[in-house]
Amino acid sequence: MPSEPTARWIVPLHDGNRVVEFEHGTASGKRVVRVNGKTIIHRDWMFRLVGDEEFVYGGTKFIIRVDPIPESYMDFISGLKYSYTLWVNGKSFTSFIQEQSKILETWIVRIGEKKYKVILDKNSLSVWMNGEEVQVENQFVDDGAEMIFKIDGTQAVIRSYSSQQKGFGIKYILFADGIQVTEKGLLSD
Repeated sequence: MPSEPTARWIVPLHDGNRVVEFEHGTASGKRVVRVNGKTIIHRDWMFRLVGDEEFVYGGTKFIIRVDPIPESYMDFISGLKYSYTLWVNGKSFTSFIQEQSKILETWIVRIGEKKYKVILDKNSLSVWMNGEEVQVENQFVDDGAEMIFKIDGTQAVIRSYSSQQKGFGIKYILFADGIQVTEKGLLSD
């Protein structure tokens, strides 16, 4: 039974979120890394309590950096303390999230009792639904383009059009059964 993680991050990727959890035993040096609940790294004893854990999962490179908290902060914190930072594909977690928010358009669609997460990767123009890539039919229309696909048998369309504003580029709107989907969910599970 896994214990409570020391650090946890939700990493948005084009095919869905990855939940990265890190356990750090500060007395034993134990390190456990889990992605979406699956153990990727398990080390019971390590003499070095600081340093990096590097791994690749689904083609994405992750580094969890363990650093001691500087002495200047020790007046406020008792005992041995560490900071934990995540790097994704060579970028800090914060920078990676900012980049992903620019290239991924994400919607939450509810059809009946079911919930679907639809992600458009604006770089590749691929559409993903609940972690699986879906086939789309592309059509040009008067003021832009449409990507047509099905969500559980329901007609869905992602319409793209020019924002007509410098610096804003192309806008994307998702319609399910003719109704605009307004719920966004880059980091939601």
